[in-house]
Amino acid sequence: MPARFGLLMIACALLVYVADQLTKWWVVSTMTEGQITPVLPPLLSWRFFRNPGAAFSIGTDYTWVFTIIMVVVSIALILQVTKVASRGWSVALGLVLGGALGNLTDRLLREPSFGQGHVVDFIALPNFAIFNIADSAVVSGVALICILTLRGIGLDGRRTDDEPTDPTTDPTKRDDRGR
Repeated sequence: MPARFGLLMIACALLVYVADQLTKWWVVSTMTEGQITPVLPPLLSWRFFRNPGAAFSIGTDYTWVFTIIMVVVSIALILQVTKVASRGWSVALGLVLGGALGNLTDRLLREPSFGQGHVVDFIALPNFAIFNIADSAVVSGVALICILTLRGIGLDGRRTDDEPTDPTTDPTKRDDRGR
């Protein structure tokens, strides 16, 4: 039943996307840019920041490049929906897709212009970049992809060391007549 894995991937992507967009809407409508609100001092605070670049504000002059990359990644992930046959891969790809679409929405629809919008970041940890739900989902999804890959689990859910066996050469696969 491979369709269930594609549905799980889509459900994860939608959950991440909705959570990301709702939290960004909340931040934009209740905070002023630069505002810091302690949540669990000194470990966690909300700090409203509009990021024109990538992680750690890298590449602020190339916002349009990130938009193109997010479009390509999103399309590539959507094309995997019918191919994924593993719960782990479904969740991992869904997290990355939801996060990519969340930040892509910011790039396309937020100021200063279409395709060059600044991403709303607000989660602040000490001595670390300010990020959002989409960023967290992408990082978590990529970490899960690394774990699945290191464990040798393919997109189809099989381990890469699982070789298909030939019943004519594998004595454990022969029937009662020796065939």
